[in-house]
Amino acid sequence: MDELPVDQVRTLLAVIDGGTFDAAAAALHVTPSAVSQRVKALEQRTGRVLLMRTKPVRATESGEVVLRFARQLARLERDARAELGMAQGLGPVRLPIAVNADSLATWFLPALTRVPQDPPVCFELHREDEGHATELLRDGRVMAAVTSQPEAVAGCTVRKLGLARYLPVASPGFADRHLQGRVDRDLRVAPVVVFDRRDLIQDRFVRMLTADEGAGASEVRHYVPTSEGFCDAAVAGLGWAMVPEAQAEPLVEQGRLVVIAPGRKLDVPLYWQQWKLDSPALSTVASVIAQAAAGALH
Repeated sequence: MDELPVDQVRTLLAVIDGGTFDAAAAALHVTPSAVSQRVKALEQRTGRVLLMRTKPVRATESGEVVLRFARQLARLERDARAELGMAQGLGPVRLPIAVNADSLATWFLPALTRVPQDPPVCFELHREDEGHATELLRDGRVMAAVTSQPEAVAGCTVRKLGLARYLPVASPGFADRHLQGRVDRDLRVAPVVVFDRRDLIQDRFVRMLTADEGAGASEVRHYVPTSEGFCDAAVAGLGWAMVPEAQAEPLVEQGRLVVIAPGRKLDVPLYWQQWKLDSPALSTVASVIAQAAAGALH
């Protein structure tokens, strides 16, 4: 593949960020025709279709590769200008990060408060399931992610953060109504609280408890897509749930929840993946997150 012209790469990024060729033209102070010509020239140079001409415009798989390069190039340019004392007018450093809801609700946000703010750093957090956060890394929408995937995304580094522990809990009233027999059998039919349709933790726990790969939680499912609301739903008695240890233990001590399978738990390994960039701000955040995870995770 020939060298990628920087102006064409930046134009592709502007089209994706703006959603249309007209929006990109306004951002770049050129005509929509010039934007279209640059994108077409880049597609001819790469020999690939890079954009799907939908509304809004979307990148193809090949386009995502170029977009990731474009965002990394923009980050490197910004860091270089800052180191050369040319930071005036650049604004604060912006770091898009993907993180799962349970980490957000427990240890992640307090960690961000420890990041030095000289120069100012703006966090753009994308709430994404830990099993799917790498998708945002692949298409360049985030620079780093908390993920359960140990395999590094192309162009990224990976380090293990620790184990996020989940406890099987329910309200005392729910346990009295639905879990008075064998727990491994009852959990297959008792109502269950699930975060969203990507949340498989409750099903995984039932399979682990029963040693049956075909087992799963009940089809009577309440979907509650916020970490705090999820926990509140269990306290309210809507169903049993796998709740992060940090959220569950205080409620168990207060008697608002009970552990329905004492001694049993589910640990989810978490990893930090980030772009392979010599970015001071990203390196600082990575160090702070690793330190916080060491104290919060198993």
